[in-house]
Amino acid sequence: MAAILEIYLVRHAIAAERGPKYPDDRKRPLTPDGIKRFKEAVAGLVALDMELDIILTSPLTRAEETAALLSVGLRKRAPVETLEALSPGGKSTAIVEAVAKQARRHRRRIALVGHEPDLGELTARWLGARGHVAFRKGAVCAIELDSAMPAGPATLQWFLPPRALRRLAS
Repeated sequence: MAAILEIYLVRHAIAAERGPKYPDDRKRPLTPDGIKRFKEAVAGLVALDMELDIILTSPLTRAEETAALLSVGLRKRAPVETLEALSPGGKSTAIVEAVAKQARRHRRRIALVGHEPDLGELTARWLGARGHVAFRKGAVCAIELDSAMPAGPATLQWFLPPRALRRLAS
C-alpha cells in the first residue's frame, strides 16, 4: 500500500484592496490586520499539532507572505517553494503533478497556498464533488490522498475557517 499524503489547502490571508495603489495585482501584500489574524490562525494549527514537510505557494505576494507566516509559525519550520500553477488560473493537473513529485521525495505533509476560486475547485475535484468549495481568506482545508493516486479521490479530514482556527489557539 502506498503512503498517505496529508494535503493542507490554504487560502491567502487578508490582502490590500485592488486599486490604483497596486496596479499590478500580483504585488498586493497582506494587510497588517491580515498578518495579525493569520498568525493567530497558525497558532490554532499548532494547537492541532500540524506539521509540514513543505509549503508550495503561488508566486503572488499575498500568497508568499501567507506561506512565510505559516512556515515561521509552526513548531518546526517547513521549507517554502514557489509553484506557478498555484497562481490564479493555474492548471490543477500541474498542481497534482507537483504533489506527486513531493510524494516521491518522501514529503507526505504538504501545504498548498493559493487563491479562490482555484483552491475551491481543486478541493472539490479531489473530493469528487461538483463545483467548488468556498474558502474564506485564511481558511485551511485538510484532506488525505493515497500517494499512489495523487489525482484522488481524497478524504476530507477537516475544513476550518480562520475564526475557528483563531479560537483553537485561545
